[in-house]
Amino acid sequence: MKFEHLIEINDPLNPLIDALSVEQVWRGLVLRAESPKLFVPHLDECTISDRSDNGFARSLRYGELVINDTVVLVPQIQVRYEVAAQKDISASSLVMTIETPDANSLWVRFQYDDGHDAATDAANAMYDDFRRSAYQESDIDTIRIVRELAAAGRLDGGLLN
Repeated sequence: MKFEHLIEINDPLNPLIDALSVEQVWRGLVLRAESPKLFVPHLDECTISDRSDNGFARSLRYGELVINDTVVLVPQIQVRYEVAAQKDISASSLVMTIETPDANSLWVRFQYDDGHDAATDAANAMYDDFRRSAYQESDIDTIRIVRELAAAGRLDGGLLN
């Protein structure tokens, strides 16, 4: 399943939505990668290792299930999650890209790829509809939390790239 969608962050035609800066959105997306329990309440534990200028490796524990992934950071532009094939999990990825089509607009594009071929996607069509909906809801929640953190001043200045 390959799936992507956009979430508008700044809408110049809607004065009721507080505008966020690229830096605030970037810090929020990095925080989601570094402290995922803030964004994923059913996650039991996240351990970060192998940190570099370009990202880090993580181990995520959901009960007995452990998923290892790599987070690749392209500062102010993109956070990419790469899951290598492991046990019953196929290789997959999630890419979050900050887009600024003009000076007043700000969007985040979410792109999912579960690594399956077209035949597997066809066989899983109904299941994938549910997954797309769940991914979209999770991404809306991510942006909601980023907005809350920005409103509280937690995404201003500081330690994040």
